[in-house]
Amino acid sequence: MARNEDRTAEALSRDDRADAGFTLVELLVVLAIIAMIATLVGPRVLGYIGTAKADTARTQVHNLANAVELYYLDTGAYPQADKGLAALMTNDGSPGWNGPYLKNQSGLTDPWGRPYAYEVSPGGFRIVSLGRDGAPGGTGEDADISGP
Repeated sequence: MARNEDRTAEALSRDDRADAGFTLVELLVVLAIIAMIATLVGPRVLGYIGTAKADTARTQVHNLANAVELYYLDTGAYPQADKGLAALMTNDGSPGWNGPYLKNQSGLTDPWGRPYAYEVSPGGFRIVSLGRDGAPGGTGEDADISGP
């Protein structure tokens, strides 16, 4: 009788091992569900990334404007247009220069990898990022960001 019980237990354990994995249909159903979730969530995540870059550019423009103001307080003039924002990092020969006014050069480029435009006028200065598209104008993520 013990032999029959051993054979039955052995047969059951073999059947359990055969049913231990997933079938191809089960795997395809799970992959289909994951694909549907990705199509719903993906565009939303990409939208957040674009918004984050625009917010970063606004913050960087504000910080650059503060650095230009510090430069003005030290030297009595805004950096010359031909020197641009690089004057915040290296002394351009201005008397009273007490820089560098930024921690590193990476602050001179926008989140899309292009340098910020710097314009000087008799009334002050302006710092501009052309947005994601790198062209003047635009809306949404392509909109220009300027300050102060």
